[in-house]
Amino acid sequence: MNQIKIFSPATVANVSCGFDVLGFCLDTIGDEMTITKTEEKGIRITKIIGADLPFEAEKNVASVSALALYNHAKPNCGFDIEIYKNIKPGSGIGSSSASASGSVFAINQLLGQPYNQTELSDFAMKGEAIASGCEHADNIAPGIFGGFTLVKNTKPLQIVALPTPSNLYAVIIHPQIEIKTSQSRAILPKQIQLKNAITQWANVGSLVHALHTNDYKLLSESLNDVIVEPHRSQLIPYFKEVKENTLKAGALGTGISGSGPSIFTLCKGIETANKVEQAMKDVYSKTNISFKTYVSKINTEGIRIIES
Repeated sequence: MNQIKIFSPATVANVSCGFDVLGFCLDTIGDEMTITKTEEKGIRITKIIGADLPFEAEKNVASVSALALYNHAKPNCGFDIEIYKNIKPGSGIGSSSASASGSVFAINQLLGQPYNQTELSDFAMKGEAIASGCEHADNIAPGIFGGFTLVKNTKPLQIVALPTPSNLYAVIIHPQIEIKTSQSRAILPKQIQLKNAITQWANVGSLVHALHTNDYKLLSESLNDVIVEPHRSQLIPYFKEVKENTLKAGALGTGISGSGPSIFTLCKGIETANKVEQAMKDVYSKTNISFKTYVSKINTEGIRIIES
């Protein structure tokens, strides 16, 4: 196999209470990438469609993560990378991580899969750091593992794959504004109150239990962020109104997707998900901000091969 085309999905990180540790994978939006094995050694970005991103290997997240794998594997070949960008950079649904994880997944396939999912996630974090300023895996892990994931540790990297309730849907609204991850991190407090920390880790534990037991009521009660959301929501126009509308429409919970500006909800069943999508549209349709919405089952497969 000398060439592979993949779908690298969008992801939702943090999932309200799980800042930097929880994430899940989407199915209806993602990038496509084509990676070709070459006789000429090295990593090259040869085509980028859909976004104005750097072609230099040391500046593009896809090639930086690919180089981390390449320098470790030391193969007697090289790789050309084509990126077809469908996830807008700065959208809050894992645009950089889709590129970073997609390149290492594809190269691993072309090399005969010498690396496991955790090792691929570790390589991909090197690329993610170019975009966000630090290595974190809450978007990377669900893209590579699929479904819900918990990042237990980053040094060394430990990822826990979590189960997904079968009737769970995500609804996303992406206001067409850009919030840089570095900007949204800078707004966060350096210290938090102990009572808030206790509430937050109780919610994380409850959410993990809810996923294991298909307990939608407990899941709904757990999707509560008392630490990050109060600060980051200030950067997202009409966040409060979207949250109020979607919860009234039956959403289990509503929160900021990654660092924003996208807002996610989790819903039980497609009928509720469609009502929640309309509730989101009703808010932004009254503004001058353009937007896109997505309804998606939770993608339990992660990155997938389109052609090989």
